[in-house]
Amino acid sequence: MCGIVGYIGDKDNIAQLLVDGLKRLEYRGYDSAGVAVASGGTIEIRKEAGKLAELEKNIQSQPVAGGYGIGHTRWATHGAPTTRNAHPHTSESGDFALVHNGIVENADVLRRRLRERGHEFTSETDTEVLVHLIEEVYNAGEGRAGEGLERAVESALRQVEGTYGIAVISTRDPDKIVVARLGSPLLIGVGAEGETFVASDAAAVIAHTRDVVYLDDGDMATITRKGFTIHRGGIGPVERPVNRVEWDLGQVERGGYDHFMLKEIMEQPQTLRESMRGRLLVEEGKVRLGGLTGMDEELTNAKRVIILGCGTSWHSGLIGEYMLEDIARIPTEVEYASEFRYRRPVVEPDTLVIAISQSGETADTLWAMREAKQQGATCIGIVNAVGSTIARETDGGLYLHAGPEIGVASTKAFTSQVAVLAMLTVHLGRLRGTLSASRGREIVKALERLPEQVSIILEQEHTLYDLANEYKDHPNFLYLGRGYNFPAALEGALKLKEISYIHAEGYPAAEMKHGPIALIDENMPVVVIAPRDTVYEKVKSNIEEVRARGGRIIAVVTEGDTTLNESSDHIIQIPRTHDSLQPILATVPLQLLAYHVAVLRGADVDQPRNLAKSVTVE
Repeated sequence: MCGIVGYIGDKDNIAQLLVDGLKRLEYRGYDSAGVAVASGGTIEIRKEAGKLAELEKNIQSQPVAGGYGIGHTRWATHGAPTTRNAHPHTSESGDFALVHNGIVENADVLRRRLRERGHEFTSETDTEVLVHLIEEVYNAGEGRAGEGLERAVESALRQVEGTYGIAVISTRDPDKIVVARLGSPLLIGVGAEGETFVASDAAAVIAHTRDVVYLDDGDMATITRKGFTIHRGGIGPVERPVNRVEWDLGQVERGGYDHFMLKEIMEQPQTLRESMRGRLLVEEGKVRLGGLTGMDEELTNAKRVIILGCGTSWHSGLIGEYMLEDIARIPTEVEYASEFRYRRPVVEPDTLVIAISQSGETADTLWAMREAKQQGATCIGIVNAVGSTIARETDGGLYLHAGPEIGVASTKAFTSQVAVLAMLTVHLGRLRGTLSASRGREIVKALERLPEQVSIILEQEHTLYDLANEYKDHPNFLYLGRGYNFPAALEGALKLKEISYIHAEGYPAAEMKHGPIALIDENMPVVVIAPRDTVYEKVKSNIEEVRARGGRIIAVVTEGDTTLNESSDHIIQIPRTHDSLQPILATVPLQLLAYHVAVLRGADVDQPRNLAKSVTVE
């Protein structure tokens, strides 16, 4: 979602430093950007709608200098994506400036009260209410000497309903940045002596420091040239550990590829290796999952599993549901996290909840997990971002180790999620005695072969480019799969629609004749995932149903299978693997197909319209 970056120290050209940090947050999605830089007794604001290049032009034409400042990229929630609504927002006096991620749910009530007291607003945003409220509280004398800004922020936030990650500066209490977090991620970057950073994502500060402190919900912090102090509810200082970011700057750069998405698709052999490194015990038919150490009793006694996720993570969770029931024999259901907490879910004792989120900050998934935990569930997380909120709040968990994923459309995180779910399934099956050593060995060996098999698929990129060129102008696609490959069909359709803006739907192949078959004619491309698995013969029949109605068939088949050559218009071959792992291999060519269709249509692949990488608001 929105991005925050802040800096206090002695570096030159702070405005450009802030913009450079915001550039590393572009992948999160945004529609406007701005900076506030403090110098002497004034705060200079520069902001623009559109891309960061527009903000840079503004700064170049109207240079701004100072010793500290804050910056923001906005993804519109309240108010259109205009310069007027861009952050930072300032108070009427101009003495306070604020950037904000999240949503102020009682903004209308607060705005009405402030207007009754003479405040005038210039934007449509909920955020502007916060900075007016902080100034009003400050003017009322809430602060103590040297702590005026902190106390004003703390007092103002007690009146706020909703979520926030904020950074505030003021000429009334200069040379500090005050930050606070509730439901929206923030971290402090520990720089060289005399300088400190703040950001919503480590990517914003990685060029300057790899030592970061993650704030918890309810934390406030004061950042100065001497360092930082964290406090909660007026009590402090509170200690938080310093974490070392393991990835480096090179991993958040394109590395010669035209787009981050293509880079991340091509990285999948390596990211799968990293996800499985040190975890596979091939001869024993087991896996070693250090993040679940000490949890054997809870895992053995679990009577039910609930998987929570959104978007692509929901698709991987659906595959996980099939795995856990088929292989580990545990009753499992996968839930849209965005719906779970609002329908009074029943969470019985001995329920194991698995929260899946690439960022570890997805608001819907985080709050759904908290709801389940409050009802007594044991919660584990499957996340990619070390130190993220879900990783910190779960009882145990598994990191993907896929490295930073910059492209908004998830690729390498998805395949790593499915691989981790497969390892978790083997672990639970062996632990509970529902998976034999021989069958466990079969799955673990298949996992070990995945990176090499994905590499073979990636060698077909040119063929998939030609296929994309043939179908790029078709307005609708249908994706079909059965069993384990139904979620892969959903994921293939999602990739196409979110980056190319072509309408695409994924269906269980057998459900086609219960409605979607009405859509099929000679202009409808139908992607059918048809590997040689237990439902192969059934899928062949579904292909014949499409063919009989003139649909254009693109079949994803097992390498060497020529049975479908005559009934299909195009064949995409993938290596043979265990049925449960087939979605990993089936998804990779569909990622490349979607990518090339989008590029050929001139779409912004890495930052599709209206989308954000990490959805940190509900």
